[in-house]
Amino acid sequence: MLGSRGRGSPAAASKLEISMPAVVEVEVGDTARIECNFYIPENASYTYIDWFYVDRSNKQVRLYHATANGVLEDDTDYKKRLSLGEDKSLSISAVTLQDARTFMCQVGAGSYGVGESSTNLTVYRLSPPPQIAKCVSRNSFPPPNITWHKNGQQLHAQENEVTIQSTVTRESSGLYTVSSVLYAAVTREDRHSRYRCTVHYRLRGGETRTLDSRGVKVNVFYPAEHLKLQVVSSSALVKEGDNVTLVCEADGNPQPVFSFFKKDLDGWQDLSSLAEPDTGVLNLHDVNKSSNGTYRCQSLDLDDMSQIEEDVDLVVNYIEGVHVKMEPSSTLREGDSVKLSCDAHSPVDLKYQWRDEKGRKLVEGSQLFLSNLTFETANTFSCKVMAPSVPGLEQSKKVSVAVEGKPRIVAISSPLYVRQNELINLTCKAIAFPRPTVQWSINGTAHEYVDDQHVASNLTVRVSRDLLQAGAMCRVSNRLGVSEKHIQLVDQKSTVESQGVIIVAIIVAILVVAVLGAVIYFLHKKGKIPCGRAGKQDITKPEACKDKIVVEVKSDKLSEEAGLLQGANGERRAAADQI
Repeated sequence: MLGSRGRGSPAAASKLEISMPAVVEVEVGDTARIECNFYIPENASYTYIDWFYVDRSNKQVRLYHATANGVLEDDTDYKKRLSLGEDKSLSISAVTLQDARTFMCQVGAGSYGVGESSTNLTVYRLSPPPQIAKCVSRNSFPPPNITWHKNGQQLHAQENEVTIQSTVTRESSGLYTVSSVLYAAVTREDRHSRYRCTVHYRLRGGETRTLDSRGVKVNVFYPAEHLKLQVVSSSALVKEGDNVTLVCEADGNPQPVFSFFKKDLDGWQDLSSLAEPDTGVLNLHDVNKSSNGTYRCQSLDLDDMSQIEEDVDLVVNYIEGVHVKMEPSSTLREGDSVKLSCDAHSPVDLKYQWRDEKGRKLVEGSQLFLSNLTFETANTFSCKVMAPSVPGLEQSKKVSVAVEGKPRIVAISSPLYVRQNELINLTCKAIAFPRPTVQWSINGTAHEYVDDQHVASNLTVRVSRDLLQAGAMCRVSNRLGVSEKHIQLVDQKSTVESQGVIIVAIIVAILVVAVLGAVIYFLHKKGKIPCGRAGKQDITKPEACKDKIVVEVKSDKLSEEAGLLQGANGERRAAADQI
């Protein structure tokens, strides 16, 4: 009974036991036999025996299902090369390099439970040592001897390792040509080795001389044993928006075929289509939070179909959920105060900063307090969120603070100098929120311009007599109130004429004074005007001025007298000229 076969004894074991060889080695083309030895207590029989192999995705694929009633072979790629022995051992014929994988045996024994074990099948291929180099010596006599050296050490023939084939040919000239071919098994350690040949010449008298060839390197092909996967980024800490490169390197020659995967909830997502062809490079552009995770590089050696894989974790630093809260959240009026609070989420510590609409820093911290609000208060503020530990990682969030109030007229074109019948522009500028309406007290063509809380109205109108007299009224209103201002119009023509009349009158007055002064001076020179004051000298005595000078000067009239006695050119005259 098959259930009684196996290693161990009933006395030594009280439960189901399975034993399989850890490794089975087989040459390419031969048949591999994998045993599954088991023991069931009390010589009980098995319920079933299943054989599996493990595929590249670590999934178990069943090959056989054997019960007491018969054997069922599953439909797999192995179907034509499998057989199950009487002892339930598994045989695989015409083994290939692709068969190098894990095979599992599972035994069910009813109430004694289920047991399983596995064996790694290793496939190898023997080949004659490859040719390393050929060395030829021509036209020598007597024929020389050729030896081979590896890294300075002489090589000798060794079965399955080193073979040296030499040929001696005598030419028609009587001289000899000697050739030697070196065959040697190589390993990955020989990728840096140098081989050279040495020709030994025998001279007359028994003296020997040598001649060395140059050293040669051998291109050794070998499968990869180790894989290295690393994250390459422009910064030490990866942040959202960066470009990241995953570089996969293997120590095989030639380089194997690389595949890239990213772990998700359903397993591994294949990213190989995004990688650069025939390289171990995967470029990730503009990474973000969703780019976080575990990435895998898998290498496949096309010679022996061996696989190696390596994982690496990509950590992307990010800032998300930037939120600004305004308290109170109700409508703000002029004179009110408000508090702005900023918050965000990130796996690293954050720093906050508030700036105005021109980018100027206002305060450090997550809160900004604004008091005594007016229309002129900047209505746009920005919360800047930064991660000090990750240079360049920052985000901003803008918030608008709208201040309501009745309109305030800030500029108006008054007074305005105009001419009758000409077209003029009347301007009225105001600031308000909600947006106000502008009304004029007169009819005309109005153009309105709005910029945030500012509104400007230009009214084009022709100047009439009534408009000159009454002027114009600008009325700005919203649901919170009204503001009005009057524009005064001044007739520019009347103003100019009035100014002309005044100027002419001034000029005439100046001329009259000048003529009068000239007459008085002329009469004085002719002696028609006495030189003294009335009552102080007799006018009927004209000679008195020639014989005697009579001058009466009072101290409180000195400046006035002196001012009237100036010369024609404005200079004060000498005492003799003042008579």
